[in-house]
Amino acid sequence: MLEKKRFQKNVENFVCENCGLNVKGNGYTNHCPNCLYSKHVDNNPGDRESNCLGLMLPTDLINRDNTFYIVHKCKNCGHIKNNKAVPGDNFDKLIEISRQDRG
Repeated sequence: MLEKKRFQKNVENFVCENCGLNVKGNGYTNHCPNCLYSKHVDNNPGDRESNCLGLMLPTDLINRDNTFYIVHKCKNCGHIKNNKAVPGDNFDKLIEISRQDRG
């Protein structure tokens, strides 16, 4: 049996289903840079094999070895995934999710 790649690069543009922004993908784009929402389309990064297709809410911002990750939680199935924050992400939104009360 052939082992699937853990990451598959897909260059895709999309319209954010949360805020409506037209997003130009670069093959690594996995969330809207404006509102930081994502979509549950992958089982493994880039495979586009998830049947869920739910919106993924940005719920937290974590720092791992000086790299920031947006924690996304699927509003449909509850799946949690960390995605790297990237230059061009809405800085105010990053600060906002880092300050959310999780209690």
